[in-house]
Amino acid sequence: MRTASREAPTRLWTAPLPLTAAALCAGLVALIITGLLSGVDDPSELSDPGALTRWGLPVARFIHHLAMATAIAAVILAAVAVPPQAGPRQRKKLRSGSPAAEHPLFTRTMQIAGLAGVVWTVAAVAVLVLTFSSLSGLALSASDSFASGFFGYVQSIPTGQAWTAVVLIAAVFATLVTAVRAPAGLFFIAVLGLTAIVPMALVGHSASGDDHYAAVNSLGLHLLGVVIWVGGLVVLALLGPALGREAAQARERSAAGSGSSAGSGAQPAAETPAPGMTETLLRRYSTLAGLALLTVAASGIINASLRIERLEQLTATSYGLMLSAKLIATLALAVIGWMHRSWIIPRLGTGAGPAGLLFQLILVEVAIMAAVIGVSTILGRTAPPVPEDLPPDASPARTLTGYDLPPEPSGSLWLTLWRPDWLWVAIVVFLAAWYVLAMVRVRRRGDSWPLLRAASWLFGLLVLLWVTSGGPAVYGMVLFSGHMIQHMTLTMVAPIFMVMGSPVTLALRALPVRSDGTRGPREWILWLVHSRFSKVITHPIVAAVNFAGSLLIFYYTPIFGLVLEYHVGHELMIFHFLATGYIFALVLIGADPLPQRPAHPMRLIILLATMVFHAFLAVAMTSSEQLIQASWFGNMGYDWGFTALEDQRSGGELMWALGEIPAILMSFVAGVIWSRDDKRETKRLDREADRTGDAELNDYNDMFAEMAERDGPR
Repeated sequence: MRTASREAPTRLWTAPLPLTAAALCAGLVALIITGLLSGVDDPSELSDPGALTRWGLPVARFIHHLAMATAIAAVILAAVAVPPQAGPRQRKKLRSGSPAAEHPLFTRTMQIAGLAGVVWTVAAVAVLVLTFSSLSGLALSASDSFASGFFGYVQSIPTGQAWTAVVLIAAVFATLVTAVRAPAGLFFIAVLGLTAIVPMALVGHSASGDDHYAAVNSLGLHLLGVVIWVGGLVVLALLGPALGREAAQARERSAAGSGSSAGSGAQPAAETPAPGMTETLLRRYSTLAGLALLTVAASGIINASLRIERLEQLTATSYGLMLSAKLIATLALAVIGWMHRSWIIPRLGTGAGPAGLLFQLILVEVAIMAAVIGVSTILGRTAPPVPEDLPPDASPARTLTGYDLPPEPSGSLWLTLWRPDWLWVAIVVFLAAWYVLAMVRVRRRGDSWPLLRAASWLFGLLVLLWVTSGGPAVYGMVLFSGHMIQHMTLTMVAPIFMVMGSPVTLALRALPVRSDGTRGPREWILWLVHSRFSKVITHPIVAAVNFAGSLLIFYYTPIFGLVLEYHVGHELMIFHFLATGYIFALVLIGADPLPQRPAHPMRLIILLATMVFHAFLAVAMTSSEQLIQASWFGNMGYDWGFTALEDQRSGGELMWALGEIPAILMSFVAGVIWSRDDKRETKRLDREADRTGDAELNDYNDMFAEMAERDGPR
């Protein structure tokens, strides 16, 4: 009976390999049923590409989404959750001198990533070809007309360009994942895979509708959550056999150790059994899955609100019915995930946890998620109730920016007019919640953490939220002065308060230390702080040149026009100016650890130089007779009592003011830090003098006395 009870969990763990495929096939069943109900099989009246394209495209998209999620999630888990080497962390080589062997779970995870990467690449190619067939109405063929049309589609049509980018990303990902094993390399491969979300969001089913920025950002966040959530769960299901073998080996080692210790009377050596490893892996995934679930739910609601005008459309239209089905499935998955975290995972540590029930629920989750992806694939080919076409009487501002012209700017509207940028809303909410929780954890442990630092960090995030979703974001699209307010606040105001919050120091105090060879958030932060990349970008000269030179390059090159025209450019602009301002403030007044920090006099010289450069550039803008980006700011069609050139001059004045005032504040803070460091150094020297009896001073005086005696008359 005892032997049977020990072997039962192994059988339950090894079963998911064939069952995982059956669970994934549930998505194909849901896709076929939803497609039949929504009329996917109905031929097009204008130009029908044929049944192969009508059904092949949604099937290819379904396989693509699952393979992409599985491949990226496998690399993420390999980089942050699975130990790369067998044995203790300190052992770099075996006694024979050969490199330490890979951990079986790590090997299996990378095999899953490699196979899923190949499937992702092939599916992306299929989606690219079938999308052209669907849009052009041409059936799949090897004719010259199809080939020439396809190459034109890839070169000049945004949808073709986007899916070509996905194909290239998938191909590079699949190539690198077979060769790279270092954690840092896996980190960059995961980032590379996640960049495929950007072109998919730009041409997604919601990206062409009203409120383009909100649609693209919410869809991008939705895809990010799906990749981490769905892909991670599929990887866990496929790791079932490996976890079963680890459990069997752990029991054998435990039994052998118990037998030898019983015969010798010695205590058995402590070992980490596989169920403990399984528990650890599931806990780490559970944290990622919880964040992904919140992201998927919130972004899905936001995206649906852009496509649904009234609640009755959720039940009166096919689009609304599919949204309702996704909502119900998401709630069911949330309940199962809560059962995992609160009931099943804690019992795994006892050695007699419900492992069989755990993997059964994982398979149920995989089946439900696959069905949701199948429904979502058909949803992307269904017209929403809200029309997506630009109205024929659209104003010039609506044509250029995608939004109607806002009211004439006034003092109150800069604070009360909001247009949420959901990407940065999510970032601000996450950073604020993390900081508060980390501070509470540190203070509960008995360590102190200044409340002024927390207030500074939260105020900086509030400024960041305002500048990305408030008045500066709205008027920054139609006025040069509004854009300048957004730019200078991003690079000069918000970073100062965020840096004074010392988030890296708080993270190093609050985050747990990993001892199993994996890299958690704390280990990745330390790696980044001590990396060569950090040494380069935080060098005082590099930080100052990047901070000041970015202004000149941005406004007097075509980059400014690309940022105004393309959504990705706009988001990259926000990130770049926030990052350059943060690094500049961190080097000059920050308390977080850095590879090197300039001396106090050098800090004031750097600040003075940047102030002079800001003043020079602001004067040039104020006195210029040439309108920057005239095709954009000169064609907004507003009549607010000033011309676009006068508004540009106002922007130059704002650049001067918003650049000099924060710089003066930073100079004051740098002076205070200098004074405190001098006092601290003076106290240290006084304590050393008291401890040594002024030995250093006496040696110094003796040296001069010896020199005077040597140089005196003989």
